[in-house]
Amino acid sequence: MGINALQGKQIVIAGSRKTDEMCMVIEKQGGVPIVRSLQGLTMFDEALLEAPLRNFAEQGADWVILTTGMGSDQIVNTADSIGIKQAVLGRLAEAKIATRGYKTSAFLKRSDLKAVVSTDDGTMDGLIENLEAFDFEGQRVWIQLHGEPAPKLVRFLENKGASQVEAVLPYKHVPPDAATVELLLSELSAGTVDTVCFTTAVQVHYLFKHAIESGRKELLLNIFNQHIVAAAVGKVTAAALKEYGVERIIVPELERMGALVIEIGRYYERTEGKEV
Repeated sequence: MGINALQGKQIVIAGSRKTDEMCMVIEKQGGVPIVRSLQGLTMFDEALLEAPLRNFAEQGADWVILTTGMGSDQIVNTADSIGIKQAVLGRLAEAKIATRGYKTSAFLKRSDLKAVVSTDDGTMDGLIENLEAFDFEGQRVWIQLHGEPAPKLVRFLENKGASQVEAVLPYKHVPPDAATVELLLSELSAGTVDTVCFTTAVQVHYLFKHAIESGRKELLLNIFNQHIVAAAVGKVTAAALKEYGVERIIVPELERMGALVIEIGRYYERTEGKEV
């Protein structure tokens, strides 16, 4: 990739973490970074975890599905703070464990636990596909989620005969500033930016939720599919864009911010002189 592959390109960063680092990487490639955080706030609420954890420590489960490394760590930290860490770790060791994503696999390694099922692509669909071969008839399943429900996974387990499915959300999302979302939609409509970098699926959901509520979903889809490039840091974020109908998505092989910026540069080098 050339040293100025992003020369003059207006690149929107939709995340809220490590934005200074992303700005530097974009500027080194000649691009102009614009931060428009669609992330909102992720608030941990220990009160949401205490009752489900005490119940889990007492009764356990046949299956435990862990979907995020951060959430898995928080389960153990909260169990420790309320004096039931060893009981919770014991119940985890007794259960069949399924994990989603490499950070959750790393949590298991640190905790000396093993997974029966794991999916490295990080997607919920990949997890469900890997669980398809197992029998859940009469099984009690305990799911650790992050900040959003997972109705598709719950339905899948119920359809497979699970007798009880309990989903625990140790975090809750607080929406981003509505003025920021509206500003980005206006910039996209006016064509004053070239690419939007999405670093989590929740950013995609908030942008499209705002567009849907204001009657501009089709406009937003047309913008991404015809004019402005959508870039996703990994498969989970890309899947969220596809879910809404976005067809043209840049996704790096390595799910890292730097790799995403490099992939965007390569895209523009390939399409230089063409309408994008």
